[in-house]
Amino acid sequence: MASSTDNTSVTWKSRWTFILAATGSAVGLGNIWKFPYITGEYGGGAFVLVYLACILLIGIPVMIAEVMAGRAGRADPAHSMKKLALESNHPPYWVLVGLIGMMAGLMIMMFYSVVAGWALEYVSQSITGQYAQQTPEEIEASFSALLASEPRQLVWHTLFSIMTGLVVAAGVTKGIGRTVDVLMPLLFICILLLIAYSFFEGDFSAGFHFMFDADFSRLSGEAVLVAMGHAFFTLSLGMGAIMAYGAYFPGNASIGKTVLAIAGMDTLIALMAGLAMFPLVFANDLTPGQGPGLMFVTLPIAFSNLPGGVVVGGIFFFLVSVAALSSSISLIEPGVAGLEKMGLPRRTSTLLLVIIAWIGGIASIQNGAVFDALDYITANIMLPLGGLLIAVFVGWVIPKPRVLTETGMSDGLAYRAWYFSLRFIAPLGIVVVFLNSLGLFKG
Repeated sequence: MASSTDNTSVTWKSRWTFILAATGSAVGLGNIWKFPYITGEYGGGAFVLVYLACILLIGIPVMIAEVMAGRAGRADPAHSMKKLALESNHPPYWVLVGLIGMMAGLMIMMFYSVVAGWALEYVSQSITGQYAQQTPEEIEASFSALLASEPRQLVWHTLFSIMTGLVVAAGVTKGIGRTVDVLMPLLFICILLLIAYSFFEGDFSAGFHFMFDADFSRLSGEAVLVAMGHAFFTLSLGMGAIMAYGAYFPGNASIGKTVLAIAGMDTLIALMAGLAMFPLVFANDLTPGQGPGLMFVTLPIAFSNLPGGVVVGGIFFFLVSVAALSSSISLIEPGVAGLEKMGLPRRTSTLLLVIIAWIGGIASIQNGAVFDALDYITANIMLPLGGLLIAVFVGWVIPKPRVLTETGMSDGLAYRAWYFSLRFIAPLGIVVVFLNSLGLFKG
């Protein structure tokens, strides 16, 4: 492996490991509850078609650009952007794009680890059978009590932060690579087990129809905006994670085919999560509400009323924890790679950034306004801005022949369609997402 100050020779042991790592970065807490819910709310199969179109026109073009920039720069996002800018005879100020993404990842970790800690708490509650046979009111009160208890949240937040730090500190191949090689298959196994359970114990027909019946009457302008926004955010774009992972991408592997596989797996996991959850929700005459309430109130109520529900609940919350961990390591890695490039050992870099994120997490626990501000600033400003600038940088700043060479694609129809989308369609789509998230654009 390379020295601590030179990560240019470090690569994933295989293209498949990169796919798992990038999919793990993309598959987070939002995939487990948000995508299945918005699919059902905005037209089922009709919404999925619009979402897939948005993935093809916005998500995949920007993701290919991020991976390409990372592989071409062979460094953290900041140093990669600076290197490619100078090589393209442009000022080095593009380094700021990489820095914005790296800062966004660290800021997301400050509240993400708190929510992931809630999942760990519910793994514990499942093991002890705490919510078994509780009334819905008691389960709801239990979650409210968790949110009101700073010491309990601090314990789980700290544990999750340590887990993340241990993986990242172990390195790209021995830490992140080996971890995703185990975690992602585990995630698939857990989802398949939950789907099988939902098929036999839940109202599978109701859940399936909720998600997949194509109701084009619900495809409003708002639905299209939601699809565009989720297509961008679901692939972890704009925060440096994919670019950092791209720096370790094997030089002879196809970027386009790899990104298509990642986008496909990300979408498949989200849809499978819905098939695992909603049959249980409808079997208990519950409402498929949005947000943390679905995971931490509605589903425990369902699990408490079903045969073997607490055991299955344990599997579900373990699944949520796995998804959270696979995402959190990608939030820290870009910053760690940057500090490594500056000469700081990986373990020291990881410890420093985990401590900073841990302190931010304490602030999020103690003050809900901090939690909300970190969420708003990163999701509504930093990530769309980062994604937009990456699209502009690769599409307009790097010379076209260099782009063609670095992507490894032939100058055919597929390449030209991607390059056109990257230069025109994706930036326009991201601007619409950006303005809509700020409340300045209404569909």
